[in-house]
Amino acid sequence: MIRLKMNHTPPFEEPELSCGSLWMDQEKLLYFKGLLEARLHTLLEEAGKACSDMRHENKGDFPDPTDRASLESDRNFLLRIKDRERKLILKVKEALDRIDNGTFGICESCGRGISEKRLMARPVTTLCIECKTEKEDQERVERQRGTRPRSSFPS
Repeated sequence: MIRLKMNHTPPFEEPELSCGSLWMDQEKLLYFKGLLEARLHTLLEEAGKACSDMRHENKGDFPDPTDRASLESDRNFLLRIKDRERKLILKVKEALDRIDNGTFGICESCGRGISEKRLMARPVTTLCIECKTEKEDQERVERQRGTRPRSSFPS
């Protein structure tokens, strides 16, 4: 397999951040806030519906062990999905807090601005693409060595 080295410079200029300066204007922050609030509302609605459905689900007796196993497998799969959504809800709330305290769109690793393209693709991110790529490379190396990465909660 041929591996190309990526150029870590963004295709457009990211402004350097200095103390007390916001690189993202108020209109863009409001846009991302609306996007995140809509996502949070959707996730909470789906979570409530899933809980309600699971409570009212007909548990019935299944004389066939295969049918019972299928129901249990489906339920476990749904619970894993809901757990992932629960983690996403926490990330959305944290992103909304970052908007409120003025740190949204700032990489927590290097302190530079996160590109708008990256924020559009993943508004809950806390790392710029360069730092995220570096982190993934480190995790890949650690996996190959057989050691576990320090953090199991992705950005």
